[in-house]
Parts: sequence; structure tokens; C-alpha cells
Amino acid sequence: MDPLTVAIGLGLVVSLLFTEAFGLAAGGMIVPGYFALNFHRPMDIVLTLLVSLVTYLIVHQVSKFSIIYGRRRIVLMLLTGFVIGHVVRLLLAMPAMGMTSSATADTAIAVIGYIVPGLIALWFDRQGLFETLGTVLTASAVVRLALLVIGMEVLL
Repeated sequence: MDPLTVAIGLGLVVSLLFTEAFGLAAGGMIVPGYFALNFHRPMDIVLTLLVSLVTYLIVHQVSKFSIIYGRRRIVLMLLTGFVIGHVVRLLLAMPAMGMTSSATADTAIAVIGYIVPGLIALWFDRQGLFETLGTVLTASAVVRLALLVIGMEVLL
């Protein structure tokens, strides 16, 4: 079975358990699975969290002079995270294109996923920055450990 599929499935289970046991969401139910697969690339995780923080701050500022609640807020968070993540991907891909043969574009840092930053930003808004960060990273570590235990350690 595909490691991404297993990681996402485990992430869903772990997210549900964290929500039920601790009352804290892991930044969107798919986020722990994606982060678990990228633990060997910590700068990707840091960059994704930074894009999430910028997304949250932008939407928070926009909401000061515009009415943004419910579905509008969710869509705006996801869309803003998508756009910022895409722009960051493009900016980071430019220098990677000029790399020599010994260094490839695969070694460059990148934002994880397309909707992941928006999901994390949404939970920054709903439950707080530190609660979300702690829960996302802990749940991701649990998923990574579960992947190791079942023998699906994959370095992509």
C-alpha cells in the first residue's frame, strides 16, 4: 500500500483520538499524516508552519474591516494559504533551477501540501497558536512512530 495513503489514514485516526482525549484538533485531520511523511525534512515543516502563520495573520487583519465568519472564513483561510504557499514554492523553485548537477531541486525546501497551510491557519484561529502547534507536532510524531512500527519507514 502507498505510504501516503497509510499516513493519511493513521493521521485521521490519531487526530480523532487527540480530539476525543484532549479536546484539541491537530490542525486539520490530514495534517499529521503529511507532516509525519516529512519529518526527515524539518525545514519543510518549519516553512509550512511559517506560511500558516502568515496566512492566519493576513486573514485576521482582513477580518478587522470585513465581515468574515463561518464558511467565508474557512474558504478565505484555505485560499490564502494556497496562494501564499504557491508563491513561496515559485520563489524557492527559481534558485533551485540554477543548481549544479550535484544539487537537485529535490534538496530545496518546500511548503508541504496545498491546503495544509490553510488548515493549520484555520486551527490557529480556532484554538490558538501554541495549542495547535503542540498538537500538530505531537500527533505527527505519533503517526511517524506508527509508520515505523508497521514497517513503512519511507524517506521520499
